[in-house]
Amino acid sequence: MERQRLDKWLWHARVVKARTSAAALVEAGHVRINGLREIAPGHAVKAGDVLTIALDRSVRVLKVIGFSERRGDAASARVLYDDLQDRRQ
Repeated sequence: MERQRLDKWLWHARVVKARTSAAALVEAGHVRINGLREIAPGHAVKAGDVLTIALDRSVRVLKVIGFSERRGDAASARVLYDDLQDRRQ
């Protein structure tokens, strides 16, 4: 798999609890891909894309490094991205 829908990837990576929440987050304009605001939940993300996600009281910056066919546990979700904020601190 080379690409995946943005809302599906956010859900598989456990950024949100439900895929509908992921779609709403994107439609509200709270997600940027490589610095550009994206409002289409069906937009395809690819490995190497950097997502900036504004959540309730925080901002996460994640680099896409993998994809999953199914939503797994937290450990399997963690291998889908590289948290770029970990490097800053």
